[in-house]
Amino acid sequence: MRKKRQRGAERARARREAAAKAARRQRTVQRILVIVAATILALSVGLIWAISTRWDAFVGAQWRYKWALLGLLLVPAVFWRTTFGEDSRTPRLKLGTIDGFRKGPTGARVWLRDVPGALRAVALGLMVLSLARPLSPLAQADRQEEGIDLVVVMDMSRSMNAVMDNLPASLGHLVDRKQRGVRPTRLDAAKAVIRDFISRRKTDRIGVVVFGKSAYVLSPPTLDYRLLDQLVSKMAIDLIDGGSTAIGDAVGVAVARLRRSSARSKAVILLTDGDNRSGKISPEYAAHLATVVGAKVFTIQIGDGGSAQIQAGFDLLGNPRYENVDFPVNPELLRKIATDTGGEAYVASDAQALRASFHSVLDKLEKTQFESSIARYEELYRYLLLPAVLLIALEALLRALLLRRFP
Repeated sequence: MRKKRQRGAERARARREAAAKAARRQRTVQRILVIVAATILALSVGLIWAISTRWDAFVGAQWRYKWALLGLLLVPAVFWRTTFGEDSRTPRLKLGTIDGFRKGPTGARVWLRDVPGALRAVALGLMVLSLARPLSPLAQADRQEEGIDLVVVMDMSRSMNAVMDNLPASLGHLVDRKQRGVRPTRLDAAKAVIRDFISRRKTDRIGVVVFGKSAYVLSPPTLDYRLLDQLVSKMAIDLIDGGSTAIGDAVGVAVARLRRSSARSKAVILLTDGDNRSGKISPEYAAHLATVVGAKVFTIQIGDGGSAQIQAGFDLLGNPRYENVDFPVNPELLRKIATDTGGEAYVASDAQALRASFHSVLDKLEKTQFESSIARYEELYRYLLLPAVLLIALEALLRALLLRRFP
C-alpha cells in the first residue's frame, strides 16, 4: 500500500515537472515572439524615414568609413545582454525566498520587459551605420577652371646651407625646428616659400625638380598638393650629390616634364645661388628646348652673389658659430636664360623677396581655361542617426517609467 502511494506521488511529481517544463517552454516561445516583434517594429520605425524619402540614394550609397561597419559585430552581443542576459545579472536586493513573487499575478509589463533591450540593439546598429558615413553621389557639376603648368627647379648644392634672413613670421611654421640660436638657411627659406606657394594654389599643376651635380624629378606636374607639400618638406642637403650645380641639366629635365602639356601657360621657376659647373646640357641649349615647347623660364637668384654666412659648428658654450664664405653666382647667365625664353630674372636677397618673386611670376603668366568636373555627394547619415537617438530616448523612458526590472 505504501509503495502504491509512493508510486502515485512520483507520477504526480513527474506530471507537475512536465507541466512546469511545458509552461516554461511556452513562456520562452512567447518571450521570443515578443522580442522578434519588438525588433521588427523598432527596425521599421528606425528605417521608415530613410526608406520613404531616400531609398534610391541608400541603394547606391558609398560608405566613406567602411571599417566602422565592423561595429555591427557588437549588436548581437548587446541584443543578448539587454534581453535574456538581464535574467542572469547580479541581484541588488537579497531575500530569503521569492516564491511569493513567482506566484503573484503577471501582466503585460512582464511580457514587454525585453522591449527596451531590442530598442537599444536596433539603435546601436543604426548608429554604427551612420558612423560609416553613407554618401549618395549626385550629378557631377561642370565648371570652368583656370590653371598654369609649372615646374619649380630647386638648387640643392651645399651653398644652400648659407644663412638667409628676414623670414616672414607667417612662414615660421613651415620651417623645420632648429636648435636654439641656429638661423634659417637658404634651403629652409626656399622650402617654406615653396610650401606656402603650393598651399595657395587651387588649379595650377605644379612639379618639382631638384639638382646638384645631377638633376632629378621630385614630382611631375600634379594637382595633389598634399603629396607635393610632403615631398618638399623632406628635402635636405646631401640627399643628392650637392658638390656642383648642373643648371642646364635641371632646366632640361623640367622642360621634358612640360613637353606634353596642353596648357596655354607653361613655366619653369629656377631657384639657384650658384653658377653652372657640371652637367651634360648647357644652360643655353636648355633654354632653347624651353622655347621649343613654349615654356618660359623665370630665374630667381638666391643671395646677392657675394659672401654669405654659413654655420661652422658650435662654440664651447653650445652657441652656433658662423663664418663668411664666398659663393660665386652668374647673374648674366640667369638673365640670359630668362630673356631667351620670354621670362624674367629676379634677385632674392632675403626670404621676403623670395616669396614676392614667386607671386610676381604668377602675375606675369596667362592662365589656361579648362573644364573640370566636380562630383558632389549627399550625406545620408542623418537619416539613420536621428531615428537611433529617438529609439535610445524611448528606451530610457520605458526603463524609467513602465518596464523597470526587479530586483
